[in-house]
Amino acid sequence: MKAVFISYNQAHTEQVQEILDRHQIRGFTQWQSVKGRGSDKGEPHYGSHAWPGMNTAILAVMDDHKVPALLNALRELDKSAEQQGLRAFVWTVENGEQ
Repeated sequence: MKAVFISYNQAHTEQVQEILDRHQIRGFTQWQSVKGRGSDKGEPHYGSHAWPGMNTAILAVMDDHKVPALLNALRELDKSAEQQGLRAFVWTVENGEQ
């Protein structure tokens, strides 16, 4: 199984949710009002007067075979508005059910 951590400008919330739904990724945890700054480009999202934007983050766990299509869809969304910011990171996880 894989865990995919997605951090994105809150303006992308509806589109990210649609991508998860389209790829039948049901289980996830979402954090709203996450602060951050991209490593390469894009504006900081600090929720301040100078940098008013905010991020949202999702951690979704899924079967390995779903990851490539999800990442491709997220990449396309990021390309559509690169200054907004969207990043996804993948980890291998173990199922905690015994």
